[in-house]
Amino acid sequence: MKKIEFKKIREKIKDYCPLPARILILIGLAAGIVNLILINSVAFSDFLSDHVSYIIRLILAKLTNWFPMSFAELLLMLSPLILALLIVLIFKISEKEVRYSWRFAFSMIAVGCFAYSVFVFGFAPGYYGTVLTDKLEVKREKVSAEQLYETALFLVGQCDEVSDEVDFSYGSSSVMPYSLDEMNGRLNDAYAKAAEKYGFFHNFRSDVKYVVMSEWMSYTHITGVYTFFTGEANINVVFPDYTLPYTAAHELSHQRGISREEEANFMAYLVCMESDDPYIRYSGAFNLLEYVLNALYSADASLYSEIWYGMDIRYRYEMRAYNEFFEKYRENVAADVSEAVNDHYLESHGQTEGTRSYGLVVDLAVAYLLPDKE
Repeated sequence: MKKIEFKKIREKIKDYCPLPARILILIGLAAGIVNLILINSVAFSDFLSDHVSYIIRLILAKLTNWFPMSFAELLLMLSPLILALLIVLIFKISEKEVRYSWRFAFSMIAVGCFAYSVFVFGFAPGYYGTVLTDKLEVKREKVSAEQLYETALFLVGQCDEVSDEVDFSYGSSSVMPYSLDEMNGRLNDAYAKAAEKYGFFHNFRSDVKYVVMSEWMSYTHITGVYTFFTGEANINVVFPDYTLPYTAAHELSHQRGISREEEANFMAYLVCMESDDPYIRYSGAFNLLEYVLNALYSADASLYSEIWYGMDIRYRYEMRAYNEFFEKYRENVAADVSEAVNDHYLESHGQTEGTRSYGLVVDLAVAYLLPDKE
């Protein structure tokens, strides 16, 4: 009797839930178990990141790299049409047998399970693996105003080393001397050198995608985003030129398995400094300098003033031009919603300080650039 009932249940499952959907749902359940293990095991996270996640990110990046625009953005642009088609499809299916509605429902659940599985196996291990400070063999500690001052001086010096090769518009911002496509190639070259030097991430060549709706994206204060389900590094191209190489390097860091935000910020700096191109080196040093100066201003305004009035006036113009540019996008509802969502996302993956964790890049900068600070 029980065998007969079990057989009927099995037949019902086959009839109501298509085989591909069953497979994807089972993979999704497995991903949930794996995610729990990741949260509790650094060693397992590192193993999965090195042997599974890398392959998934590589395959996705290569599959979408040929497409001239961001495939993820295209899906977003088509989402109203896709939603409308789904609604029509639901009504059409509801007019048929009940089993067709179930098959559709299970298929939608399977799509969600697939996206979740790609995230867990392809990107999540980077949140729970060995931290960047350990990989770089430095110790993150509470820093003093004096250490921030010394770090800022060091970064100003790095900017000075290439400033004569940077084209600055008089009284305004710097100008990137080549196209975005050329920037792509130079950043890939820098990543190849960084992979040889640091050795803790796998490297491959892929292009950063330029967001068509960058103007709208600017109102959310988002300068770039890595879409794990398409494997694409996307950047907002409306922002001033000096931010573009650094932002692109940040998103490419995510694509190469550096999931934590503050680590991707610092990795972007390290990669930019491996470039042979003076503008990319300037972008890396100057963007990190801004983080350090913001922290220094909060810690000691007088030391901040020493740096501010002592550095090249062209750097001050750069920062002022950015503030003038950003004023248009500073206050709006989209930015508030975006920050809240991003804050929740970061906290849900172990970055307990939410968006404030972006400031921790300063601790990394001091720990790495001032190794003799003690």
